[in-house]
Amino acid sequence: MQYISTRGQVSPVSFSTAVAQGLAPDGGLYLPATLPDLSAYLNDWQSLSYVELCEAFFTVFATDIDRAELNAIVERSYTKFNHTDIAPIQTLSKELFVLELFHGPTLAFKDFALQLLGNLYEAQIARTGQAISVLGATSGDTGAAAIHGLLGKTGVKTFILYPDGRVSPLQERQMTCTQADNVYPLAIGGSFDDAQAAMKTVFEDRAFAAEVGLAAVNSINLARILAQCVYYLSAFFRLPANLREHTTFVVPTGNFGNVLAGWLVQRMGVPIKGFQVATNQNDILHRLFKTGIYQLDAVAPSLAPSMDIQVASNFERFLYYAEQCDPAKIREVMHIFKHTGRYVFEAFQADGMSSSRSDDAGIAALIQQVYEQYGYVVDPHTACGFAGQLDGPRIILATAHPAKFPDIIAQSIGQQSTHPSLQTLKMRSIVKYSIEPSPAAIKAFMRAH
Repeated sequence: MQYISTRGQVSPVSFSTAVAQGLAPDGGLYLPATLPDLSAYLNDWQSLSYVELCEAFFTVFATDIDRAELNAIVERSYTKFNHTDIAPIQTLSKELFVLELFHGPTLAFKDFALQLLGNLYEAQIARTGQAISVLGATSGDTGAAAIHGLLGKTGVKTFILYPDGRVSPLQERQMTCTQADNVYPLAIGGSFDDAQAAMKTVFEDRAFAAEVGLAAVNSINLARILAQCVYYLSAFFRLPANLREHTTFVVPTGNFGNVLAGWLVQRMGVPIKGFQVATNQNDILHRLFKTGIYQLDAVAPSLAPSMDIQVASNFERFLYYAEQCDPAKIREVMHIFKHTGRYVFEAFQADGMSSSRSDDAGIAALIQQVYEQYGYVVDPHTACGFAGQLDGPRIILATAHPAKFPDIIAQSIGQQSTHPSLQTLKMRSIVKYSIEPSPAAIKAFMRAH
């Protein structure tokens, strides 16, 4: 299978090349040249374990990797999850389910993709003999999951940008208390959007990318999106058979990668009813779905910090399909938005998506409401998924363990949420580096380290 850029100005590449480059040289994001039809596989796949399902799914996409090697990569990627189902479903009522995606090593949904991506990079280094410098930006969970997906990998140095003071204390400790000498947590002044913009500009410098062996862990990397597709398939198969095609997936959303993965699964022939995008008070996507106007606003720090994003990079992939796979149109939209912070769609089609919004007061109330009604504790991001009004069955994606946000949990329900791995971090010293969120400063730091 070949992969193309959303901006259409580079030649198609293999899966391994798309993963290695992360961002396409023309500034676009990679997608399969043609989306496969998965409907023919569904009967055979529905009885597979999570790991077997992931192996079967990636066989369709990673056609340039030997099958035995690919299976070994996948199998290694899910050994650190602490639940036998990997992505278990909790039933809260006959039509309300929660898909728990926090049983990986950093207690967040990002582990599903970043454990796999770390092993893909390890295989790449073994195959090419070339070391890599991983650069990422995080609003909270991506950085920790990326770092832990790459710990112990020979030939890797990891540089993670994050907004200083705008991630939760435990999220920061997961990045800064690893005691690894090849991990560089880079604390910036400003927002995640500032970090992401600077990071993408660094990736566009192809000479620098070649100089340091630059590699991407953010969801601009297609391997991240494909790995997340698998838990939608797994959940679809494990829902009650009579509800599968009538259930809406509710997805707490910041950078749009998580919901995009599910939407692509639907587009590839899996009969999922639809999706609700659950935003916090940084609601650029909710406003778009309501008005057809994609307009930048200031980032307002919130109780759900991983969603404190205004520029959702994966939205470009969704637009590619919404605009009939027209790369010239994508270049126009992204150029106008980059220079004006606003784009008005003449006839925006959400195509099976709805949206909801929760401010901080709403998040706290929802945490309390869910606990009182169901005896179930949700983190502030997952709480946003309970805000929308929907008819029929719904399954809410639980994106992080509540123990990562102990203060708001205690304030909302009057009890502590803890996890042993987080308690250990509190005993370690924080090691971080302050840096300006500019491409020049990032490149200088990376060259020096």
